[in-house]
Amino acid sequence: MNSWRATAALGRAVVLGAVALALALVVGKPVLVVLAAPFVTFAALGLVHRPTRRPRLDSRLDHGVLHEGQGTTSRLVVADGEDAEYVARAAGKPAYVAIRPHDGRVGGLLPAVPAVEISPRRWGRRVLGEENVALFSSWAGFRFGPVRLGGRPVRVLPTTAPYDSRAEAPQPLGLVGAHRSQRSGSGTELSGIRPFQPGDRLRRVNWPVSLRTGNLHVVTTRAEEDTGVLLVVDALADHGVSGGVGGPASSLDLSVRAAAAIAEHHVRAGDRVALRVVGRGHEQVGYGAGARHLRRIQDQLATLRTGDAGEPETGVLQLGVTGGAVVVVLSPMLAESIGTVAATLTRRGVAVLVVDTLPQDAQPAAYGDDQDPALVALAWRMRRIERSVVLERLAALGCPVVPWRGPGTIDDVMRRLARRAQLPRVVAR
Repeated sequence: MNSWRATAALGRAVVLGAVALALALVVGKPVLVVLAAPFVTFAALGLVHRPTRRPRLDSRLDHGVLHEGQGTTSRLVVADGEDAEYVARAAGKPAYVAIRPHDGRVGGLLPAVPAVEISPRRWGRRVLGEENVALFSSWAGFRFGPVRLGGRPVRVLPTTAPYDSRAEAPQPLGLVGAHRSQRSGSGTELSGIRPFQPGDRLRRVNWPVSLRTGNLHVVTTRAEEDTGVLLVVDALADHGVSGGVGGPASSLDLSVRAAAAIAEHHVRAGDRVALRVVGRGHEQVGYGAGARHLRRIQDQLATLRTGDAGEPETGVLQLGVTGGAVVVVLSPMLAESIGTVAATLTRRGVAVLVVDTLPQDAQPAAYGDDQDPALVALAWRMRRIERSVVLERLAALGCPVVPWRGPGTIDDVMRRLARRAQLPRVVAR
């Protein structure tokens, strides 16, 4: 209702006052006039302050992009509200959104408009700020609304746990970076001491060795290069129950948050990071570096939707694997195509790391009334057994599989991959 209407309180005051005065005249009892005086006074004041101008309402959010667990404030702007005295707000409570106050209802005297604090608890695209607003005139005689105000779409980025790693990249082949290369070059990591050759810089002459041997010797260092990190996120299905930040995490929650943490770490280290999503949306971000590229990856992670890919994800070329890249597969490993891709890349000599994101207490999806719970539990148990067989075969091929446990999960594995990359091996073509 976008117009001023009389409130029920004003209607009751008018009716009771009129009835009491009529009875006082008919019965002839002055006491009824005394009893009707408060109602008559309230009705008169309400009618005297009858509003004439139509206010305009608008709600705004302080932020358009948030991380999980962060908060913003929904503010109400009232224009042409001189006739209004009191404002009441009733905010909606969408899923995975915390509101203060808890029931979302606030009110106060104008011109001070009470604010509502909102905090999204899970990544994704959320519509925040939906609410119903009502204005009341002086003495609560007339009400404007309630008016429904639509919310504003907000991108909620996945939170990134404090993640830092000193592990080397297995095969850095970039131009500039912080990873120690296997070839000599201009760097800070000592490689060795050798005799002087034409073209060597004089500042690299090692004088103690040169004086002891009688011939010039120079210090050699290893080049520092960047590496390419390809993050493959399995969005074919979401297993487990998501409770938002601070609650239980589903498999997709673990995958998205782990991908965001790994991407942020490598981008800060100067590496090139790419994203490939196996799922309905086919989200993909090419190789890049820098803060802007990290935001692109986070935005894509915030828009993931679960569902079948619609085509087999078994082609290695579809992942865009480049030389010297490290492929990090984040998946609950319940889809056959994901295991096939990881095994194929490992056989071709690509450094592949599988991060198991299946929660330990994950249960099968809700079943209908016509399905036997015992049969569903048996099918889920058989699927878990098949999954364990796939993980064992990947480990036998040399593809490490580690469960995601937060910061430091892949440090030891990356160090082992870096040491293994220095050894000679036979690669299948």
